[in-house]
Amino acid sequence: MPATNILSNLFNTLYNNEARRRTECVILPTSKLSIEVLKTLQKHNYIGEFEHVEDKRGGKFKIQLLAHITKCGAITPRFKVKKGEFNEWEQQYLPAYNRGMLVVTTNQGIMSHHDAQNKGIGGFLIGYVY
Repeated sequence: MPATNILSNLFNTLYNNEARRRTECVILPTSKLSIEVLKTLQKHNYIGEFEHVEDKRGGKFKIQLLAHITKCGAITPRFKVKKGEFNEWEQQYLPAYNRGMLVVTTNQGIMSHHDAQNKGIGGFLIGYVY
């Protein structure tokens, strides 16, 4: 089996299913990282409920789609961002100042760049969504 970028696969599958106006999608394989990313997307109302289904082959997610995603993607390589630098990255990946969010992995877990800014911490960019 070829090595897959699980995060990139997750964002692409979400985007493709949203573009086709589906109400749910299945994403496989899974990882602890992708669970945290989905929780963050759910917290900010980009996706609805999701469940993790263990199938002895790496598992899969069943995700309710809310039609709130216009575009999303993984950011590779994972750029390191200091706490004051989020604005520059927003300009690069997001369409407008108050639209969308960057997904950041920090030493306090995965969160949106808004939460990271409020807590005054930096981290690594792993994706964006708007």
